[in-house]
Amino acid sequence: MAGHVQDRWYKTETDANGKPRRVRTERYGTGMRYRARYIGPDGTEKSKSFPDGQKRLADQWLAHIEADMSRGQYTDPAAGRVTFRQYAEKWLTTQTTDMTTRESVESAIRGHAIPYLGPRPLGSFKPEHIRDWLSELERVVPASSYRRVIYNNVSTILNAAVDDGHLSKNPCRAQSVRPPAAGVGRVVPWSADRVFAVRAALPERYRATVDLGGGCGLRQGEIFGLAVDAIGFDSGWLHVGNQVKVARGRLVFSPPKRNKVRDVPLPDRVAHVLKKHMEEFPPAEVALPWLRPDGPLMTKRLLFTRLDGAGAVRRTDFNVHAWKPALVAAGVIPQPQPGQRHQAAREHGMHALRHFYASVLLDAGENIKALSHYLGHTDPGFTLRVYTHLMPSSDARARKAVDGLYKDVQIN
Repeated sequence: MAGHVQDRWYKTETDANGKPRRVRTERYGTGMRYRARYIGPDGTEKSKSFPDGQKRLADQWLAHIEADMSRGQYTDPAAGRVTFRQYAEKWLTTQTTDMTTRESVESAIRGHAIPYLGPRPLGSFKPEHIRDWLSELERVVPASSYRRVIYNNVSTILNAAVDDGHLSKNPCRAQSVRPPAAGVGRVVPWSADRVFAVRAALPERYRATVDLGGGCGLRQGEIFGLAVDAIGFDSGWLHVGNQVKVARGRLVFSPPKRNKVRDVPLPDRVAHVLKKHMEEFPPAEVALPWLRPDGPLMTKRLLFTRLDGAGAVRRTDFNVHAWKPALVAAGVIPQPQPGQRHQAAREHGMHALRHFYASVLLDAGENIKALSHYLGHTDPGFTLRVYTHLMPSSDARARKAVDGLYKDVQIN
């Protein structure tokens, strides 16, 4: 047995004849009668109290403790009383990923996990609680892909709680818990007509952003962070070395996503567009901190600035005041009703220009490895999984190859 059960209403004394006898203590009839006690793996005494009539439950509790210790599944009851909110808040402060990723995770946890799971002690978690939460999450978050992201974040926190001894196993991994489905939709590239219709509908100051996205494959933040000295008009290459992003509510310069600094081909027509853009809208020097709001200031001559010409472009402002109105004008999304926001659709974001770029290069016969590099992907396998269905005329090549074998063969 891992410990023993103390009866606090009685104690054993030795009588005048030297025989032991049970006598009532001063606590008799008041408070919890039984206290189950044991020594934990850390060498300290643990205990739990039970009322009169529950000696059997106290014994069972100790038996469970002993079994958990022998299986290596023991968790300190005190640690199990820490709530999900308390543990998640502490966990969030220990993350070492880049600031943008931390902010995204924090937003998901604070917005969609803590409000529902926060008050529950970690030691009380069961698969049913995760199933109930996922059902509620489905009601408030329509996108399955984003629900999966939130679920994975919660599962990661509970994995850490298991490692730290707050609960014996992660309820997210139970067979009865079904994670939200991953996004399985295929990328459907925009047509050239749509790309140029959206370009024409943008304010003149931002039309060249479409050429950099659709003609060079740059991400939105990389476009807004493009400096004059990164454009190789003579070499025919464009250097992607930084981006503009939001960190703790402030704009900062940072490396491209996953630190994938790269060079991409600069087509002659895109170079011509950029030169014309710089003539009409001269680049402006913009100073922003590096990586963090308290980071060292860096100054770059940016191609794109705010409509008033002062300061870097903030993504949300651009999307609301320039991009989405252009989508409406091009017939991509409907005009919102008075007082309502524009339709939110992931496939109609500026990222669609990168998909268009990929489809153009693949149709021209570019290989996946080169495309992966131009797009700044870490793994060419990821590029292949996303765009394999866009690889041109594989069936036609198969027919041509076999027909070539039969070209000079007479078959009756």
